[in-house]
Amino acid sequence: MQVNDFDYELPEELIAQTPLRERSDSRLMVVDPVLNTVLHDRFSALASHLVSGDVLVLNNSRVIPARVYAVKRDSGARVELLLTEEVAPLRWRALARPAKRLRVGTELSFKDDQQAEIGFAEVTAELDDGMRELVFHLNEPMMDFLDRVGVMPLPPYIHAPLADRERYQTVYAQPPGSVAAPTAGLHFTKDLLHELEQRGVKVVFVTLHVGIGTFRPVSSDTVEGHQMHSEWYEVTPETAATVNLAKAAGRRVIAVGTTAMRTLESAGESGTVVAGAGSTDIFIYPGYHFRVVDALITNFHLPKSTLVMLVAAMMGVDFTKEAYSVAVTEKYRFFSFGDAMFITRRSLT
Repeated sequence: MQVNDFDYELPEELIAQTPLRERSDSRLMVVDPVLNTVLHDRFSALASHLVSGDVLVLNNSRVIPARVYAVKRDSGARVELLLTEEVAPLRWRALARPAKRLRVGTELSFKDDQQAEIGFAEVTAELDDGMRELVFHLNEPMMDFLDRVGVMPLPPYIHAPLADRERYQTVYAQPPGSVAAPTAGLHFTKDLLHELEQRGVKVVFVTLHVGIGTFRPVSSDTVEGHQMHSEWYEVTPETAATVNLAKAAGRRVIAVGTTAMRTLESAGESGTVVAGAGSTDIFIYPGYHFRVVDALITNFHLPKSTLVMLVAAMMGVDFTKEAYSVAVTEKYRFFSFGDAMFITRRSLT
């Protein structure tokens, strides 16, 4: 299967640069690949497309302000780091720019607005693709340090400044660890979640910390040649039990976002969702046999990305192209701060 099969034309002006004033004012394309229908609605009307007994599964990972700036102690040269993974307390892997001269032993200084040093990091390993491993020396907890000096790691296609960093968080975000938001969840408000629960929709959470793979394009010509980066996830006993009961009763399990879907399909590889924590590099593309997820709420994704491939695994390649073409024609807003789709899974028979 060729990666170019998942390409499409997108006018640059349809790439959303800022979030809407109200989260749930975004548009919602409702697609049914079985009936081959496309409907247009608002996200605030999501409850009208769900039924009592549906289980809605959301990723509650919190984005950390993972982009930090430093200077080399020996030369004063400026360095940008995107922290991607905590491998041990105060030891992180990071995408460095420029990375070429960051050799093992290089020390990087972090300074406040008055140019006083507030901590430093030492390069302890040189990894592939501009990655480095560093150990931090700080006088405060790592997360406090990042909250003070870090910047939200917005995707490269967003050029407008983010006025409020909480708008790149879901309203239910809790455990910190992601370097990108699980963006399908950005449309939800607390009032909308309350409305869904009042209508009998069960809302549960998983955690998957979004890693560096979200910034990496597919480099191979074939889909089968791509290797996903591993990401940490956790499924609680409550969530596993709720999902398994719903499946046994024939009720729908709806993943909010590709990260929630990948978590459920990883934890439910046997057909039953198993509680616990682990790492997953699951790659979902056309031909994949879904074991847990029946429907998906997701944003519109980049051409030739693994996320478009995941959507096509639910909808079929041709219908995915048709739906995206409609979205372009109807001037939907694309990507992280854009509009959403609600997809019911096509029949496997």
